[in-house]
Amino acid sequence: MKEPQIIAEIGCNHKGEMEIAHELIITAAKFCKADVAKFQKRNPKELLTEEQYNSPHPNLMHSYGDTYGKHREFLEFSLDEHKQLKKWCEIYGITYSSSVWDVTSAMEITSLNPELIKIPSACNLKFEMLTYLCDHYDGEIHLSLGMTTHAEEDKIVAFFESKERNKDLVIYSCTSGYPVPFEDICLLEISRLKNKFDHCVKGVGFSGHHLGIAADIAAMTLGAQWVERHFTLDRTWKGTDHAASLEPDGLRRLSRNLKSVKKSICYKEKEILQIEVEQRKKLKSE
Repeated sequence: MKEPQIIAEIGCNHKGEMEIAHELIITAAKFCKADVAKFQKRNPKELLTEEQYNSPHPNLMHSYGDTYGKHREFLEFSLDEHKQLKKWCEIYGITYSSSVWDVTSAMEITSLNPELIKIPSACNLKFEMLTYLCDHYDGEIHLSLGMTTHAEEDKIVAFFESKERNKDLVIYSCTSGYPVPFEDICLLEISRLKNKFDHCVKGVGFSGHHLGIAADIAAMTLGAQWVERHFTLDRTWKGTDHAASLEPDGLRRLSRNLKSVKKSICYKEKEILQIEVEQRKKLKSE
């Protein structure tokens, strides 16, 4: 089993403030020991219809603008700001990444040449965007499969095979809810995805939106090589993602526990381990 990779999905939990984004990067890297700090990039005017853009946020207490479009614009960082985020990640020794939600955003993030780009569940059937990434981006493409039928999964993987990019594809078991109750996490989906696609994709991951960190340990033991969790400095902050996010101590414990448990997933290298020899002499009669 490979070393688990922990993605701190910062997303828009920076509240539109670069200072908070900076602190999130430092905390994820130095305190939590995560491997990846992931943001989001959207072009709201491309992504939303005029009606959606001008409608109020469905939950006004979490809105940063008087329309949903203005709310989304407020939380967006420019390409230059993403360049700065990437520089900060490099300084603090954590991999920079971003989800992309539309073609323009895919083009912008591709220009930064990150190690990996993420496709959220909501966008995994946007084949124009997937085509652009396959044709213009050489890194890993990570893709979540929340809200996706088995037939759609087949179509997505077949598309990457047709582009000869399936060996750069990491697919994620995911339930799209905020937060997700334990009975809806459905961890055995990881086993199903591995059994069905492990021969033709680079790997299988787990994107969780649940509470706590117990399920993530089980996800790794079932074969998830990547574990992605939303990350915030304060779960009570304004914004819909904070409640389903881990705070710094939670992400720190998740990272520590995953890497510790990974060491234990092995067979004994010999029938009586060295650590057992003295105990056998003292305690076990022939």
